[in-house]
Amino acid sequence: MIRIDRRILQPLGRMSWVMNVAVLLLLATGVLFVYSACYISDNQPVRSLYKRQILWAFIGGGCYLACTMIDYRSFRKVAWWGYGACVALLFIVLFIGGGPAQTHRWLSLFGPRGPNLQPSEFAKLGVILLLARRLSLPGETYRYGPPVLGVLALVALPVLLIMAQPDLGTALVFLPVTAVMMFAARVPLRTIGVLILIGLLCVGIVLGVVLLPEKAGWSEEAQVKALHAIGLKEYHKNRIMVFFNADRDPLGAGWNRQQSMIAVGSGGAWGKGFRKGTQNILGFLPRSVAPTDFVYSVIAEEMGFAGSVAVLFLYAVLMAVGLHAAFRCRDKMGRLLCAGIMGLVFSHVFINIAMTVGLMPITGLPLPLLSYGGSLMVVMMSGLGVVQSIYVRSRHVPVVYEQEHLWRSTPAVG
Repeated sequence: MIRIDRRILQPLGRMSWVMNVAVLLLLATGVLFVYSACYISDNQPVRSLYKRQILWAFIGGGCYLACTMIDYRSFRKVAWWGYGACVALLFIVLFIGGGPAQTHRWLSLFGPRGPNLQPSEFAKLGVILLLARRLSLPGETYRYGPPVLGVLALVALPVLLIMAQPDLGTALVFLPVTAVMMFAARVPLRTIGVLILIGLLCVGIVLGVVLLPEKAGWSEEAQVKALHAIGLKEYHKNRIMVFFNADRDPLGAGWNRQQSMIAVGSGGAWGKGFRKGTQNILGFLPRSVAPTDFVYSVIAEEMGFAGSVAVLFLYAVLMAVGLHAAFRCRDKMGRLLCAGIMGLVFSHVFINIAMTVGLMPITGLPLPLLSYGGSLMVVMMSGLGVVQSIYVRSRHVPVVYEQEHLWRSTPAVG
């Protein structure tokens, strides 16, 4: 169903080599600091996570090139199939999935020692593809309720399934991505503003349920019931409470946050040097999270402010190229794909770095291309490959194609 344009195999020079260089530098940085996060001393073996990260980087690179060679307009035909497959996997993982602390997030492939598949990561790309298709339908307006509610329903289904795992941090990522795509689709600002106000109201209700019952003297049982009523667990409450009061549980729920802030702050201007970060090497920053959610803390401690800014600059380059591809593209679906994928990258980067420096509660959201993990690597590299496909074809797609496509897609009148 997906056609591969063979002509793209020859002029690979049409790709954005600025993006290619930024991606390669981020991948190399990720491998180096996953290695550093697993390093203890010269007398002890290093965990093999960095070897797996190299393998996932190569697999992601293959997905990157494959998505670049595929005409992005072909994804319109399989958007519903991809979305349906992601929703099916989210249902399956609730029954046979595994994960830490009674969660259901991963599907084991090829046995318990095989790689784990995280369906919630693939659902991000599946939702972006379907929203790009839905919001780019010709003749559709979003100035009234039913079309907007239809779009929100498409997002709500995977979000509710992900919250049931439970994985609140991943579920929240869908909200800014949806808002960005609706803005790019020229949904009226009044409609987007109303949705944002509803979202802020929901956040206020959640914070009220988390913070007020304890101050009002409710029993532990009543507080737990209130949390379950809004789909939260006890550890969600602890993370939120620690965010507002760092001294509440410094040796428990607040430990990772405090040690991350110490690691970032102690790096100084130029850092302590590669494999010389004391918070990491001495184990104050737990080794279970240092290569994943807190790899930015390892980078900031060992490479300092300069290294942190360099990483942010590389992400800024990725997003600049993505936005440039969106502006160049003459097809609405292509513009929406760029907006959604860049919105996803920005959300991950912003939330992850904000939580490592103490500006947001700990959400467990990894850093794209840097944090250890195969599912996110494949999803992000595939998404960036789609952006490259848009960039390549925006320079050489004749206007006649878009006119013919719109003529065939627009329903007949009269």
